[in-house]
Amino acid sequence: MLISWVEGGATLSARWQSEAGVAAPQRVIIADDTINADTAYRLACEGTAMLWRGDFHNARQLLQAMARRCDQKKSPKKINQESATIDLKQAFNLHRVAQAQRARVLGMLLIEVGENFQVRLKRAPDFQQACSEAYGEFTSPFVASLRELQGLVGAHEWRKKGVPIEALGASIHPHYGVFSPIRGEYLALLANAPLPSRELAFDIGTGTGVIAALLAKRGVKKIIATDQDPRALTCAKENITRLGYQQQVSVKQADMFPEGKAPLIVCNPPWLPAKPSSPIEYAVYDPNSRMLMAFLNGLKNHLTPEGEGWLIMSNFAENLGLRTKDEFQNAIAHAGLVVEEKIDITPKHGKVMDQTDRLHQARKAEITSLWRLKAN
Repeated sequence: MLISWVEGGATLSARWQSEAGVAAPQRVIIADDTINADTAYRLACEGTAMLWRGDFHNARQLLQAMARRCDQKKSPKKINQESATIDLKQAFNLHRVAQAQRARVLGMLLIEVGENFQVRLKRAPDFQQACSEAYGEFTSPFVASLRELQGLVGAHEWRKKGVPIEALGASIHPHYGVFSPIRGEYLALLANAPLPSRELAFDIGTGTGVIAALLAKRGVKKIIATDQDPRALTCAKENITRLGYQQQVSVKQADMFPEGKAPLIVCNPPWLPAKPSSPIEYAVYDPNSRMLMAFLNGLKNHLTPEGEGWLIMSNFAENLGLRTKDEFQNAIAHAGLVVEEKIDITPKHGKVMDQTDRLHQARKAEITSLWRLKAN
């Protein structure tokens, strides 16, 4: 896919790069340090993209100013008044619409990336490592949104520094496009639940490999960790090797279950049954509860006698009205499973305290649970 613009009286074009799968903007103008935030915001809202030719730091400041215009927050009183007229499911849909609109507007400030991922703007940072980690080997010059490039740099920093995991006593280094284990409460559940066996475990949808690593730390002799995303597989292998668990953990590409049966099978699927708006959102949104249902419906056939399936889920979807408690319980029963135990923990993330959040009431009531399931 190409993006085109007029510059110096000539029509130019380059490859369009978007990890979110966003189509190339149809209207592109050249912009530099002379443009102000109000004008840039208006143009972006109207669907006009701006290819930046000024100072890179000024572009970052302009993007921040545009974000402030997108994020003009309403008071808690105004939020409560609006909440009285709509239910939480409607609030969630409005939230997603607002987030999509915000992403569209902020994605209209563009940067041209040249040979070997070089950005030839004054005071531009070195993007080479961050781009190569996310995109692979350089193939040809391209244009991308500044917001995406900043996301690459942020992911590179997380990958370099790592995310401290208290239950693991070590850090996990997430790769770009792989969900970061920043919600530590579910890991605390896994660290303390009684193990049915230390012989073998399956970790379904391993992501960064953090659950497999935690099981290895708890003394499980063999863990088979599966994922279908190549980025996740690479990330998990690197983390497992870095932590020294490669003799216990085998990382394999699979949609769900590996071959065979195990006395312990763990899965932490995306918690919200909604359609992702970009490939990266598949870590958060599980359309039609596909992964959840695949785990429940396949679990019985992969458990050894007296084995357990550990399902990590939040009740956030139920709080929002996206799924009922009965639907979830019926899905467990329909799969031929029974609940051995449900262990709960309350999340501590900062959004719980944000009363200006449309979804505050649902977040405040959120509980994360480890469901210990057995075959009926």
